Amino acid sequence: MRATERPTFESEASKLIYEYVERHGTAKRNVLLDVAPVSSDEFQSELDRLKSRGYLEEDGGTLQLALDVGAIEEHETDAGIVTIRPGRQRDFEGLIDAIRDVTSEETYVVAETIAEQLLYDEAVTRHNRVESRVFFVATLGEEVVGWTHLDLPQVSRIRETAQQTVGVKEDYRGSGIGSLLLRRGLDWAEANGFRKVYNSVPMTNDRALEFLGDHGWETEAIRRDHYTIGDEHVDEVMMAYRF
Repeated sequence: MRATERPTFESEASKLIYEYVERHGTAKRNVLLDVAPVSSDEFQSELDRLKSRGYLEEDGGTLQLALDVGAIEEHETDAGIVTIRPGRQRDFEGLIDAIRDVTSEETYVVAETIAEQLLYDEAVTRHNRVESRVFFVATLGEEVVGWTHLDLPQVSRIRETAQQTVGVKEDYRGSGIGSLLLRRGLDWAEANGFRKVYNSVPMTNDRALEFLGDHGWETEAIRRDHYTIGDEHVDEVMMAYRF
């Protein structure tokens, strides 16, 4: 299933199974059997239908969303061979750690919000009729060293725009990983029909503003005194990239 495709269901049981997995990130077969009020045979039929339609995938009895968001890539960087791939539920702790590392400077407020939303949801990917969220992660070995995130609205009038965040752990900055992640997210958004991505950055985050500007992002607006960082009121710079 594509992340831009709104899920539809042929039965209430399929809907319940999908929504449980979507809300929890992953789910075991035996748990789902209790969720869906159907017999074992009917449950298997419903599950097979969801898997054949590309809604769910199974690994060793554990179900998760089967969103088609691209392939695994490897890149040579100054930090070593970096893998950039779609984020999965198993990346949850690594993602939180990477976002916390980036937001420790208190200058990336949108990313702080993403971290809080992840902790609240306890799920990396979300995809339902109201919201859709995908991550791409950069890994060195088993460590998540950076991410890019796309928040995809499901409301028809704004479905061609998406919010994008990107961040790299401090120890790995300056090695080209951020540029690779940003480009991966932009390429995915363009390939899936989006006409604009946007982000908001505090005026005090000089590094992020310069980084986005160097990659073709433009300032659309400034909201005065929008953030409170420490004891200061700080302007918000609203930036966007158009395809």
